Amino acid sequence: MPQTLRLAVSQSHTLSTTSATLAALEKTVKKAKTQSIDLILFPEAYLGGYPRTATFGAAVGARKPEGREQFLRYFKDAVDLGDTPEGAGQQWVDKQLETPKGGIRGDGTREELERIARETGVFIATGLIEKCGGTLYCGVVYVCPRFGVLGKRRKVMPTGSERLIWGQGQPKSLRAITTTIRGVKLTLAAAICWESYMPLLRQSLYCQNVNLYLAPTADGRDTWLPLMRTIAVEGRCVVLSSNQCMTKSNLPIWITGQQDEPRPLEEYSLSGHAPTVPRFRRKSTITDEGNEIVLPDISPSRKESPAKPRPKPDPTEFISRGGSCIVSPLGEVLAGPLWDDENGLLAVDIDFDDCLRGRLDLDVGGSYSRNDSFKLTVEGLDLSPPP
Repeated sequence: MPQTLRLAVSQSHTLSTTSATLAALEKTVKKAKTQSIDLILFPEAYLGGYPRTATFGAAVGARKPEGREQFLRYFKDAVDLGDTPEGAGQQWVDKQLETPKGGIRGDGTREELERIARETGVFIATGLIEKCGGTLYCGVVYVCPRFGVLGKRRKVMPTGSERLIWGQGQPKSLRAITTTIRGVKLTLAAAICWESYMPLLRQSLYCQNVNLYLAPTADGRDTWLPLMRTIAVEGRCVVLSSNQCMTKSNLPIWITGQQDEPRPLEEYSLSGHAPTVPRFRRKSTITDEGNEIVLPDISPSRKESPAKPRPKPDPTEFISRGGSCIVSPLGEVLAGPLWDDENGLLAVDIDFDDCLRGRLDLDVGGSYSRNDSFKLTVEGLDLSPPP
C-alpha cells in the first residue's frame, strides 16, 4: 500500500480578534480540503497572537502601568482550553476533568477546532496562546478529524523576553502522539520555535521514533531553514515549519496604539484585510415586460476601471517575512521557504516510506544512539515510542 499523504503548512497571521483568527483558520482548512490535504500546520501562537515588538512596559527592576494594560489585552486574546496549570495530560485529552454544570471546560475553542477538523476531514495542528489560571503558555494542539484532540503541549523554554509573558511548560507534554491517516501511521510531535535549538529536546523526540516533526515558529531568519534541514536528516523525519508573515499594519492596536475604524468580521478576507469593493454601480432600467436593461455610464468623470490586485507591502513594512517550509527525511527542501506572502499555503505529497529508507544508515533514536553508553532522561516523559 502506498504510504503517501498530502501535507501542508499555512503561512497565516493572527487577525485583530481571536474569533476572527479562528474563522480564518476554518476558511484555510476548508481551502486545504479542496486540495485534498490530509494534515495542516499553522504557525506558533497563531490563535492568541505572537506579540512582536511589544515591550509590556518592562525593564530590569521596573514595570510601567501601560505595560500591564498591554498584558491585560494580550491575556484576554488568549484561548482557554480547560486544562489545569500543571497540565492534566491524558485526563484533559479524554475530557475526564470536572466540568461546570451544564457547560464545558474552557471557552469552547477546543470544541470549535474539533468541529472544523471533523467537518473537513483535515488533521489540524496549530500554535496557540493558552491561558490557564493567571499564566499564559505558548502551546500546540493536535486535532484529529475522527477522535478530536489527541494531545497538547506547552513550550518548555520561552525565548528571551517571551519569558516575561509566558510560563514554562511541562516536559511531560513532549509526548509524541500517533494517528493513522488513509492507512499511513504517523508518529508526530512538535518543537516550538527555538526548542529546535535544544539538542536534548530534539533527541527526546527522536527517541519516540517520530516520522513527522512539526516546527511552528516565529523565527524568520535565513538561519532557520538550515536548522530544519539538519533536523530532517538527523531524525530521518519529515519536517513541517510554519511561520507568520506580518507587516506593521497587522499588529494589534494595543501594541501600535493606532486606532483604526473597526469593520465587521464578515468584511475580512483570509489575509486579514477588508476586500476591495467597486466604487460605482452601473445604472439599469426595467422595461414594461419586466426585463432589466443595463445602461452604460457615459459620464467622463465616472469611468470604471478594472479591479486591481492589492499591491504587496513595501519590504520595509515587514516585521516577519515568513519562511515557512517543508523538508524531506533526507534533507531535501520540498517546498519553500516562502517569503513575503501574508496568506501563503504550501502543500506537498510525502511518501513516509522515505523515513524508513533513511534509517538504513542512521537511526539516532535506536541503533545509532549507543543507548548502552549515552543516557537521556526527561522528567515525567516516557521516551519509548508510543503505541
